[in-house]
Amino acid sequence: MRAATFTITELSREFDVTPRTIRYYEDQGLLFPQRSGQQRVYSKRDRTRLKLALRGKRLGLSLAEIKDVIDMYDTARNEGGQLLKFLAVLEQRRAALEQQREDISALLAEIKGFERQCREILATESRQGKRVTGGPPRRAVRATAARS
Repeated sequence: MRAATFTITELSREFDVTPRTIRYYEDQGLLFPQRSGQQRVYSKRDRTRLKLALRGKRLGLSLAEIKDVIDMYDTARNEGGQLLKFLAVLEQRRAALEQQREDISALLAEIKGFERQCREILATESRQGKRVTGGPPRRAVRATAARS
């Protein structure tokens, strides 16, 4: 049977995080260990809160958002409000990720265009018998900078 309490070392090993991370989460009000002398003693509740916090971080949520969601479970009388709040947080995160994906797609398209321009200039210079040096042609740098 599993012990009802955990040390910081046990939690850090179990969740593959540093003790410093756990202490930081404690400072942020996510964990509330008891003290046994100088040693922190974490409860099953703290372990669950740490697990939820790490899951929230994987989803890209801020610690403030994670704390809000976790704290709801401590105070809410029914799951409906909790689930609605969690859905709102997830929707915001999804929207932010979709915007990032659009931004990345636009940036990749722009890079592809710059690469194409550079290759066209190199091909033209090669056909004209110009010597291609190690650095980018000045004309290519000016052309791509002008379009930025």
